[in-house]
Amino acid sequence: MKKIISILSIAIVLIASKSFAQTTAMQLSGADCNGTNHDLFADLDAGKAVILHFFMANCSSCPPPAQKIQAMANNILANYPGMITAYAMPYTNTTTCSYTSTWCSSNGLSLYMPYDSGATQVAHYGGFGMPTVVLLGGVGSHRVMFSTLSFSTSDTTIMRDSILALFKGPNGINDLPKSISSVNVFPNPAANEVAIKVELTKSTTVKISVTDVAGKTLAIIMNEKQNGIVKKQFNTSSLPNGNYFIQVEADGKSSHQTLVVNH
Repeated sequence: MKKIISILSIAIVLIASKSFAQTTAMQLSGADCNGTNHDLFADLDAGKAVILHFFMANCSSCPPPAQKIQAMANNILANYPGMITAYAMPYTNTTTCSYTSTWCSSNGLSLYMPYDSGATQVAHYGGFGMPTVVLLGGVGSHRVMFSTLSFSTSDTTIMRDSILALFKGPNGINDLPKSISSVNVFPNPAANEVAIKVELTKSTTVKISVTDVAGKTLAIIMNEKQNGIVKKQFNTSSLPNGNYFIQVEADGKSSHQTLVVNH
């Protein structure tokens, strides 16, 4: 009977809180399970990226994504020391500090700071998945740059690119199709309009689109056969501030560049 009630409780959290997912962060302050004080908003206002990893006790699928994200974050931290903070939080308020601390240490998750409760936070970000992962960033805006209830390996790349964009790191399009010699996106960050310039080495069909950080296509700027230099404009005024991708496809190959919108 307890198992049935537990399953129903999870379903209620998923259904009820999903419609209330937010695009801005919820403040988190005070001591973690190690007794270290934190202020999430202060971290964001210092220009840091903050990762929230919500897990379920005894969930075998929850540690591997945290480990993949930690490996990605450590690579970035080599160039941006101290600029990524990560919290490990159970989706309920009934998990002990001892359990979360052991969960982090036994899974080699030294990047993550353990907390014993996360029910209010996970509801704010749209409900519980196995695991729920949230990436926050933005001085003053405290925005949700990425979130998912169903983590996949490709999400690590999306999170990496979003963090690098936040830090104004390398964001040029690499590994271009052979028919494209260069792609320029300017200005970047963009306020109300962005220009995309594509230089082709031969006549080919080129598709240029704008996607969000989850890979959802927001607009197709062009999809036609061209030659020489292609110049296109895109109005960004309707997009909320945040990180997006300019995706260029040709010869069956897709490349992308982070676009930061900041009105």
